[in-house]
Amino acid sequence: MLGKKLVTAQKRGETRALCLGLGMVACSMMMYFFIGITIVPFYTKSVWTTETLCKVLKANIEDKVLCPDSEGSEDEDIFPYPCLQVWVNLTASGQEVMLYQTEDTLERNPKCSYVPDKLENSKEVKARIETIASNFKKYHTFPCYYDPGGTQTNVILSRLYPPKGLLFAFLWPTLMFTGGCLIIVLVKISQYVSVLSAWQ
Repeated sequence: MLGKKLVTAQKRGETRALCLGLGMVACSMMMYFFIGITIVPFYTKSVWTTETLCKVLKANIEDKVLCPDSEGSEDEDIFPYPCLQVWVNLTASGQEVMLYQTEDTLERNPKCSYVPDKLENSKEVKARIETIASNFKKYHTFPCYYDPGGTQTNVILSRLYPPKGLLFAFLWPTLMFTGGCLIIVLVKISQYVSVLSAWQ
């Protein structure tokens, strides 16, 4: 009687462990799919892949512009802000080009180097842009990214999804997938050993 209870409990435990392993594998596949349709296209779309040094030539704050400067934008997403324009000397080619914060900045407003988030306090936005401008004037040389193919003549300060960030995004689903597969393998080994012991 006790043996039957132990066998039943073992089977229940194996079933739960197998469901856990399959659930982890399924979740990891969903995470892979989500990363594949969100992060990977932005990474492959970016042409600013080579790092070099940029030297600030001028950093000016122009009159206020509307954000975003794109067609089809909703009125509630449009707000005025000072336009910071940073021009740098690209060390790799010696050209004078405009600097943008990220790839997204160029898409949101190609006229400005920095596009702030929508904030109700316009004074805070102005103070932040003035601080950024003063930092550029203070630190003349810094690393930046440019397009080695020459498709884009401008440069960006940082990539939205650098290679390390992409690897880190794939790290967690990979660990979950490996753990799920390991659980399934251990359950199958346990079942095989149980059947082998019962046959002997």
